[in-house]
Amino acid sequence: MQDVLQAALAAIAAEPLAVTGAGRTDRGVHARGQVAHFDTSAARPDSAWVRGVNAFLPESVAVLWAQPVDAEFHARFSAVARTYRYRLINRPVRPALAARYAGWYHAPLDVEAMREAARALVGEHDFSAFRAAECEAATPVRTVHALDITREGARIEFVIRANAFLHHMMRNIVGTLIYVGNGRHAPGWVAEVLASRDRAMAAPTFAPEGLYLERIEYDARWGLPP
Repeated sequence: MQDVLQAALAAIAAEPLAVTGAGRTDRGVHARGQVAHFDTSAARPDSAWVRGVNAFLPESVAVLWAQPVDAEFHARFSAVARTYRYRLINRPVRPALAARYAGWYHAPLDVEAMREAARALVGEHDFSAFRAAECEAATPVRTVHALDITREGARIEFVIRANAFLHHMMRNIVGTLIYVGNGRHAPGWVAEVLASRDRAMAAPTFAPEGLYLERIEYDARWGLPP
C-alpha cells in the first residue's frame, strides 16, 4: 500500500515525497483505519489530497480524509493506541467468497476457554513469545488495554487494543488462543507461554487474511477525525 499511495500523492504534489504510516501490515493483511503523514511543498486543497489522490490509486486502496497537521505530528510515534481485529470462520467447510478476508479453522472452538486464556495477556507484559524473529522493535514490552473475543454463528472475532504491537504479535496470539479453543491446551497454558518469553512455546503464526488494522488513536490536540 505504501508504494502506491506514495506514487499517487507524488502525482498530485508534482514532486517526489515519502509517506510514513502508523503501522505496518504484511501481505494479505487489511488496513481499514491506517493513518499516514507526508511532507510536501505543494499547496493543494484538502479535496485534492482525497479525490485527486484516489484517482491514481487501485480499487483496493482509498484515502478517506486529509488535513494539514503540525510539523511535530508523526503518524507512528504520535499514536497512543492501536486496534487490530482478526476475523475467523469456524466451520468444517472452508470459506469461498470470504477466503481473502477471513481466516478459517475447521474444528469446533471453545470461545469461553479462549476468553479465559486471553485474560493473561491484558496489561503490560514482555510479549517476546508472540514476536516474529524479524521484528525490529526496540523493546518487546507492550500494554494490551483490552482483548475481546465474540462469536456470531460461524464467525469468531478477536479484537485487541494496545499501545503498540510487535511484528506478527496479533496473528501469533490468535494462533495460540486457537490451541486453547480446540482443546490442545488448557487456558492456563497461555500464561505459561507469555512468561516463557520463548517464541517456540507459542503456536505458529496464523494466516494473514483475517487480520485488519482497525483503528489508530491520537491525542485530541492533533485535531484529527475520530
